[in-house]
Amino acid sequence: MRQITTVLLAMMLAPAATAETLYFSAIPDDDESRLVERFSAVADYLSDTLEVDVQYVPVKSYAAAVTAFANDQIQLGWFGGLSGVQARIVVPNSRAIAQGDEDETFVSYFIANTDTGLTQTDDFPDIAGRSFTFGAETSTSGRLMPEYWIREETGQAPADLFDSVGYSGDHGQTLRLVASGAYEVGALNYSVYDTAVAEGAPEAAQTTIIWETPPYPDYNWTIRGDVDARFGDGFADRVQGALIGMDDPELLASFPRTRFIAADDALYQPIADTARALDLID
Repeated sequence: MRQITTVLLAMMLAPAATAETLYFSAIPDDDESRLVERFSAVADYLSDTLEVDVQYVPVKSYAAAVTAFANDQIQLGWFGGLSGVQARIVVPNSRAIAQGDEDETFVSYFIANTDTGLTQTDDFPDIAGRSFTFGAETSTSGRLMPEYWIREETGQAPADLFDSVGYSGDHGQTLRLVASGAYEVGALNYSVYDTAVAEGAPEAAQTTIIWETPPYPDYNWTIRGDVDARFGDGFADRVQGALIGMDDPELLASFPRTRFIAADDALYQPIADTARALDLID
């Protein structure tokens, strides 16, 4: 009887926030198995730091990540620059709270299959008439900014410049498709490519970097504007603090980022402006 009373008293004294679960997801910019491994550990860290239940929810596409955020299936998202803008548009009062130190000056690589004979150049490469693949259609580093620079440097839309244009769905698949020769050239997130090189992936040996875009802002943590009402005043700021305070090298390496820093919506205005110019958002 005493044990039952003790358990009931502990339940009554537990913080109200523990009755809620914080769900988060991430744009699927790599293989799902790698994402689950990466973000399950992040969920454990956030749960311990915030003292609430935190669960990672995998999604199948960039659009699905934004939809999950809009439908309140997740309250926190690790988005790309464009998907973060989209998420904040559909959920009023949501805000960007953190980015990787590297996300202030992110770049995309244009890579080519080694059989093309193309080599790295400071000027925009001569790739007219080649087959070309982007990543996901709403990827900042895999489509938005590469397409912006294609148009800026050539004065042509991708459909007019290339023999064929594809959308691989994620950066890892872009690398595989170019390595296999299915596409001669592609654009992808620099960190995915650098990781493949560091890990000695065979696909990296079958491709070469031919051009690097100028820098732009990219990935960000965005949180819904209603979390304080559900988890307690100041909860969004606590989440921001937990992300900025993440210092476990293994957790950070899984992103990969050296650290997280504070971010706000204004940093991503150039992404919104570019997306509107390309008619990707209203």
